[in-house]
Amino acid sequence: MVDKTSGVPAFRQVAADLRGRIEAGEYAPGTKLPSERELVEAYGVSRPTIRDAVNVLRSEGLVTAEHGRGVFVRPPAMIQRLSRSRLSRAARERDQGAFLADAAAKGFTASSSVKVRFESADDRVAETLAVDVGTEVTVRDRVMRANGLIVQLAVSRLRREFTRGTAVEEVDTGPGGTYARLEEAGYAIGHFVEHVGARMPSPEEASALQIDQGVPVVTVTRVAYGEDGTPLEMNDMVLPADRYELSYEWPAE
Repeated sequence: MVDKTSGVPAFRQVAADLRGRIEAGEYAPGTKLPSERELVEAYGVSRPTIRDAVNVLRSEGLVTAEHGRGVFVRPPAMIQRLSRSRLSRAARERDQGAFLADAAAKGFTASSSVKVRFESADDRVAETLAVDVGTEVTVRDRVMRANGLIVQLAVSRLRREFTRGTAVEEVDTGPGGTYARLEEAGYAIGHFVEHVGARMPSPEEASALQIDQGVPVVTVTRVAYGEDGTPLEMNDMVLPADRYELSYEWPAE
């Protein structure tokens, strides 16, 4: 199947053929590709050529290699992030705000680990929260899992003056989460703003999220504002692009 007269490197021809088979569903998500030996025989090329072809697919995020097991087709996004309804008061009252709302919609079991600390606001945090540099902020650093798989890193920062004496400074914030506790403390939320981007992960992020080379991350910075326009919280989130679908809905106005 490799055309040695085409001028296209053999490994790219093999990668293109395998990519086509994956996209056509011949190799379904989660299934194992043929072994290296089988691919060598099928394409009539060397083992290094097959390895180079597989590395191309890995860099594209189409497959992942598991040591001692083989190469597997990556599954499609498993989490749909419903941005319109996930932050509603109704969802919080059902104790299904944010990530828990995503879990309810897609039927996975959500869990998280939380660390709480306090730090001084740097330039970026100070600008976003409209405070002076050096102002004390409360930090909630979370690792979120779906069915045990790490799917999100999230770091929230809030002015300490808004959280002192509340459960926001505890690991377990209670039903409804941080936003419910803020509103109980008298800080009614007026609206949210999200800034979405994409980039390659840092080595630390790739390790924490257990993602393979070539898989980018989606970055979301959400700012919660009070009814008077005061910024109450900034939340920096890092999501593996191969595990998420971001869905937005809004009325025509």
